[in-house]
Amino acid sequence: MTTLKIPDLAGKVFLVTGASTGIGAGVAIALAAQGARVGIHFNASESAATEVAAAIADAGGESFLVGGNMADHDQAVSVVDRTAAHFGRLDGLINNAGSMLGRVPTLDSNADHDRAVVDLNSHSVIWASRAAHPWLKKQGGVIINVTSIAARNGGGGGAVLYAAAKGFVSTFTRGFAKEVVGDRIRVNAVSPGVILTPFHERFSTEAQMQGMVSAVPMGRAGTVEDCVGTFLFLASDALSGYVTGQIIEVNGGQLMP
Repeated sequence: MTTLKIPDLAGKVFLVTGASTGIGAGVAIALAAQGARVGIHFNASESAATEVAAAIADAGGESFLVGGNMADHDQAVSVVDRTAAHFGRLDGLINNAGSMLGRVPTLDSNADHDRAVVDLNSHSVIWASRAAHPWLKKQGGVIINVTSIAARNGGGGGAVLYAAAKGFVSTFTRGFAKEVVGDRIRVNAVSPGVILTPFHERFSTEAQMQGMVSAVPMGRAGTVEDCVGTFLFLASDALSGYVTGQIIEVNGGQLMP
């Protein structure tokens, strides 16, 4: 399949957090295919991130591997700063890192689990966005957050804390967009539905997946490729230069807010 070229992405620098697998990996590869230079963030999955970097290199692209725990403030800031310093600039931040960290009912959770879920899925978005701001304002740029259909429906069994954390991301997206619009920074979010990624391989049983897919009007789970185009659209000023503070749902019709 011929890749649609988006000329204004060529040469720009994007950091994709959680880029070793799933949607993050797909977005990193797609941005590189447009001629962008990409920071590939990983935490525990260095070998998978290395494979993403190799795929980009094989296609003639340029990337930079950067490790760190986005649930830790200092490491999250360092991931942004190291990427921007390596390339000498930063044009876009994709806040994709996140996880359910297990299906744990709210009443069975504890303070440590609560904190871990919120730090990874919510606080990391604040920390990375704040660290990216000085770099992005130099020439204008974009922040694309990843929220979830769970932010709208409260999540499935054992996923309420994750859903609430993603609800925070959605609200932060709208509010931060207004705060930085004067710096020529656009802030938007992508909200995936049921997407076939390692996320569901870890946290959803076959029966749970069947139940979720049965609620999708398109009759199937989505793929990483189904999501990538939305990120490219939001990353491009040529395509979405008047779009900010928006959340785009990618869910096969499962939710129509």
